[in-house]
Amino acid sequence: MRRLGQRVIGERLLDLDGLPGVDEAVDVRGHRLRRYRLAVAGDLVSGRAASGEPPDRFGMVAPMQVRSAVIPAAGMGTRFLPASKAVPKELLPIGDTPTLQLVIDEALGAGIEHIVVVSSRNKPAVEQYFAPAPALLDALEASGKTALAARVRSIGSDWRATIVYQDEPKGLGHAVGCAAEAIGDEPFAVMLPDELMGDSSLLAHMNGVCASTGGSVVALKEVPHQDVGRYGVIYPSGPIDGDGVVPIRDLVEKPPVDEAPSDLVIIGRYVLTPDVFEEIAAGRIGALGEIQLTDALRAQAARSPFHGVVSHVDRFDTGTPYGFLTAAIELGLRDPDWGDDLRTFLAELPARTA
Repeated sequence: MRRLGQRVIGERLLDLDGLPGVDEAVDVRGHRLRRYRLAVAGDLVSGRAASGEPPDRFGMVAPMQVRSAVIPAAGMGTRFLPASKAVPKELLPIGDTPTLQLVIDEALGAGIEHIVVVSSRNKPAVEQYFAPAPALLDALEASGKTALAARVRSIGSDWRATIVYQDEPKGLGHAVGCAAEAIGDEPFAVMLPDELMGDSSLLAHMNGVCASTGGSVVALKEVPHQDVGRYGVIYPSGPIDGDGVVPIRDLVEKPPVDEAPSDLVIIGRYVLTPDVFEEIAAGRIGALGEIQLTDALRAQAARSPFHGVVSHVDRFDTGTPYGFLTAAIELGLRDPDWGDDLRTFLAELPARTA
């Protein structure tokens, strides 16, 4: 039995976030869902490409077994104060696109059609971002800015957005658990918005590994051994195969360098089976007195197939102002509209500052 905002475990009812009734989840944009048919045994994937429509931003399609993505975005963004006092960190733009939208674009490019944002009631701008804006659209159309109007209208136009509230910062595991009712009993992705990926191929690959193994999958990156103590690190139970997939026996959070079981660390993309919600709802209190996602993943790894995919895509850490600035520069250089101008500016900068 399920109840909105609560989980039933045996005879014990655990309230994950203290929210009553239906305001646990708010569907802010419910539109037509994109439909894809997965290619089998070499068949071509049908979808926008087959229909002649332009490809998604990242140009990828993934198995539809993973249809939803959870984006935890309830934090206060203290590293970005005072800017984040008024504007949620997730809505700060890279060029003219909020980082939240860049993560959503990555998800959509991997075939996901339902975005669940775990937010806070103190950040109404997040919900407002997805809400229809008829007055704005009318003004843009009246002034002849039809392309810009179409871009604004496209937010949520062929995918579904749900806002879920986390009233207290009780850890990443708790944030993911708050999305349980919005997700239901199917595999789903978790995408940390402080990390931007260069394309959708990593998430699409992870979706496929989840579908083929029936277990959860985490994204991995190989780092220099002296850096492993800053991350969650995996215990491999076998070698990395030719597709970059490695079986995982266990995980350890920020181990001492001389005790680290490998140089493969977890980065901010996960594809999880729905039984993780039961582990989260068990309410284990981990590091910092919070409900940690790592603890739930360790329980899964102990009893179920559990794999990692070693990432080779670009990754940008926007969790600090410096990281955000460097990501904005590098991604700006790749932008077809202003990349050349930015490259010229940077080339001339030494002379300007001499």
